[in-house]
Amino acid sequence: MQSKWINQAALKIQQSILKHEADIECLDREIGDGDHYINMKRGCEAISKMAEELEGFNAPDALNKIGMKLLSTIGGASGPLFASFFMGMSKHLKSVETAGNLDIALAFEAGVHAIMQRGKAQAGEKTMLDVLIPVAENFKQQAKNGQSANEIADALKLVASQGLESTRNMLATKGRASGLGERAIGHLDAGAKSCQVMVHAVCDLILESTKIQ
Repeated sequence: MQSKWINQAALKIQQSILKHEADIECLDREIGDGDHYINMKRGCEAISKMAEELEGFNAPDALNKIGMKLLSTIGGASGPLFASFFMGMSKHLKSVETAGNLDIALAFEAGVHAIMQRGKAQAGEKTMLDVLIPVAENFKQQAKNGQSANEIADALKLVASQGLESTRNMLATKGRASGLGERAIGHLDAGAKSCQVMVHAVCDLILESTKIQ
């Protein structure tokens, strides 16, 4: 993984978040704070403006820079959570000389664990983690099995969509939705939707380029 590829992924994510504005905003109005999309858009814009700066860094330093930027850019709970993800990935990759699929999968897992620790949350609580945790687990397993980048990307798109759908009938125990009780049941989680969109965006980029460069 190189900083050039990270910039390409960031651009793909930004385009996908903008494309799904209506979906994300609608979900957040139903059971969220109503500012999730705005914060996601702000974070994507901030990262896209770092493209030239990031070209001069290796992958771990570029990811750490992104994390630091998100801490000062995204409001609400999302900023520290996404910042923790990128910093967690960065920390893991610092010990890797040449990152293969399994190294990147383990770095992704480290980023997800950082979110879990920061948010004191786990799967089954109707949050972004209901997408990220199964994606991390499947990513690691696929990489351990020696699956190709394309095979991994195809699998993770399906897992992300299944994770998103699983939030529909969950009782929320974190965030604003937790105060709605059973009224939140029947609605998808906006944070999970954003993560599904981002996972799909990165996987589509991999499918277009056939490998993480």
